[in-house]
Amino acid sequence: MELITLACTNHSPDIVPVFIILFVMFAIFAGLIATVIKIFITCKIFSKAGYCWALGLLMLVPIANIIMAFYLAFADWPVLKELRQLKQPASQRGEQQQKS
Repeated sequence: MELITLACTNHSPDIVPVFIILFVMFAIFAGLIATVIKIFITCKIFSKAGYCWALGLLMLVPIANIIMAFYLAFADWPVLKELRQLKQPASQRGEQQQKS
């Protein structure tokens, strides 16, 4: 029993802060990687929806990220507007162009 307790307590007390520092550095690095991936994905989503890709950068702003998620979910996307225009018969497109 004494051998086990000696083996468990026979480590240097200076090594604990090193592990804490390494853990914190790893956590910061992992957080930065996750943030970069999130920003890349949101910029790509805004771009494919027909908006400027830079709107994805607003996901870094604390309140704006909630507002932009709702806007993206419920707004009429420019890509869908263009698709509806292309699906209309040619006669209706001509009438709309004359009105504007």
